[in-house]
Amino acid sequence: MIYIDELKKKIIYRSNYRGTKEMDKLLGAFTKKYINNLNENDLVDLEKLLNIDDTNLYNFYNGFKTDFEFESNNINLLFKNFDYSQK
Repeated sequence: MIYIDELKKKIIYRSNYRGTKEMDKLLGAFTKKYINNLNENDLVDLEKLLNIDDTNLYNFYNGFKTDFEFESNNINLLFKNFDYSQK
C-alpha cells in the first residue's frame, strides 16, 4: 500500500509540473479525474505515459503523428478519449 501511495504522489506531481502550461492543465485534470480509480498496473502505465515528452503527448491526444508507437493499454485509451472541456 505504501508503494501505491508513493506512486500516486509521484504521478500527481509529474502530471502538474510538465514544462508547458497546456500539458500541466491537461494531464493534471486527467490524473485528478482517474487516479483514485486505477489499479496498480494502470498506475504503472500512467507513470510511463507521463515519461513521454509533451510534444508527443500533445500529438497523441489530438490525433496527430507521433515519433513512436503508443502502447495499447487502458491508460492510453482513457487519455486519448479524455474530454478536457468536461473537467
